[in-house]
Amino acid sequence: MAKPKVIHSWSAPRSLSTSLMYSFSQRDDTQVVDEPLYATFLKATGVDRPYRDHVLTKMECNGDKVVKDIIYGSGSKKYRYCKHISKERLFGLPSELMSKGKHFILIRNPLNILPSFEKVHPPSFLELGLGELVSIYSDLCQMGIQPAVIDADELQRDPETTLRGLCDDLEIPFQASMLKWEAGPIPEDGVWAPWWYKSVHESTGFSSPKKYPKTFPMSHYELLEQSLPLYNILRSHVKHKSSLLSSPLPPPSLPVPENAKLLAWVGDEILPREMAKVSVFDSVVQGGDSVWEGLRIYKGKVFKLEEHLDRMFDSAKALAFENVPPREEIKEAIFRTLITNGMFDNTHIRLSLTRGKKVTSGMSPAFNRYGCTLIVLAEWKPPVYDNDGGIVLVTATTRRNSPNNLDSKIHHNNLLNNILAKIESNNGNAADAIMLDKDGYVSETNATNIFMVKRGRVLTPHADYCLPGITRASVMELVVKENFILEERRISLSEFHTADEVWTTGTMGELSPVVKIDGRVIGDGKVGPITRTLQNAYKKLTEDSGVPIPTYQEP
Repeated sequence: MAKPKVIHSWSAPRSLSTSLMYSFSQRDDTQVVDEPLYATFLKATGVDRPYRDHVLTKMECNGDKVVKDIIYGSGSKKYRYCKHISKERLFGLPSELMSKGKHFILIRNPLNILPSFEKVHPPSFLELGLGELVSIYSDLCQMGIQPAVIDADELQRDPETTLRGLCDDLEIPFQASMLKWEAGPIPEDGVWAPWWYKSVHESTGFSSPKKYPKTFPMSHYELLEQSLPLYNILRSHVKHKSSLLSSPLPPPSLPVPENAKLLAWVGDEILPREMAKVSVFDSVVQGGDSVWEGLRIYKGKVFKLEEHLDRMFDSAKALAFENVPPREEIKEAIFRTLITNGMFDNTHIRLSLTRGKKVTSGMSPAFNRYGCTLIVLAEWKPPVYDNDGGIVLVTATTRRNSPNNLDSKIHHNNLLNNILAKIESNNGNAADAIMLDKDGYVSETNATNIFMVKRGRVLTPHADYCLPGITRASVMELVVKENFILEERRISLSEFHTADEVWTTGTMGELSPVVKIDGRVIGDGKVGPITRTLQNAYKKLTEDSGVPIPTYQEP
């Protein structure tokens, strides 16, 4: 007899692993083996089970012999399918167990496991086995063997698509016989089948998922909290996803691919990108109740850090935030986030301070009893506009907020007013949209402050309806320093249409020339001399000033 090609299935209990074993048992080229390492596990751990003595009597207990003779021994069929429960991978087993054969991991949401688990055995973190499944996945990847991961919920929803994908990963042909089997036990069942396999014995195939879940036993809430993140780690590696569980959109490309792996500060800890989330009870989710700042990093220094923090604290006070973190703690979080990511240049930070988590959903700040939530999101991000060739603007029909309604001097996260204007700029294929105040005068764009030049004079709108930007203030100081005349007043839209030069200012984009507004070419359609002078002055300012990041050393 020849040596069959071994397929290892690794799973936690109650994950449809037995149904999947039954599926493979219907193939005409496959022998299935039900938990060959179970007796080894029981003997080594001393774990008590009602069938313990029966298992130890009927099965081989020596792990070396199990691996050599049962898992990798000779056989009459081309493939040998070994169903393993993750906790049964014990320290000291032969390395060949993992280094040989084809491996895949079967996962299931603990929300769907725990309600039925306790009917057979009291659940625990060890019994669920998700920690060991993550370890198995990691160990296999380190060996250069990236195992396929399939989700039991998808197996129920679309058995054929999921099985076809699994067979492709295992490099074996799909057989339609895998979709059905006769009710009742099979000869390969382990001796524990009467305790665990009742529902499988009553089945003739993968049952469709129930429309509504069972009520979750809240006595297992802590166990769910421990295990669900591990399930989500593995689920992120599921390759063949049914349309019911996957987004209809393809994975998007990132503007800066390096940002696929970054670490963000949320609350009081640093987390990987996909784990950096706030509570559904957080005020920023409940009502956009948050304040924010944009910061730029230049060669190991945070530009205008103190000024941005001043504005953040003013905005938080204006909104009557309580339990605001101390200034030094916020700075420490900023520095730690930057240092951990190794971001010391060409970096932008979105710094948010929410009113915090609520004890129950609702508008009232009286529900906020946890203190504020701090978010430090640092990304590799060059200026977001074309600061060499210039940008195009359109004018939005959406008007800028009036202080009668919501004062723009509060730098808040409730940005729907700006977003509506940004939609108009997107529809007009423009970089941004100019927003007018209630009287029809220019206020700012949806994202930046705005300046214009006419006959050598630099003009910018009053900060009555716009945010008095920190970059705006820096550029105003540079205008005076470079001996240009600065005028702050009401400016009509037609004045911008007929300006000699126009630019916008903001932390995200720095100083961005505007070459066309509403189809009107600004000046000669090129970046003007005053704009260039101020761009150069601003560049020098960012090089010469800023708060140093601790530990940073010039390369």
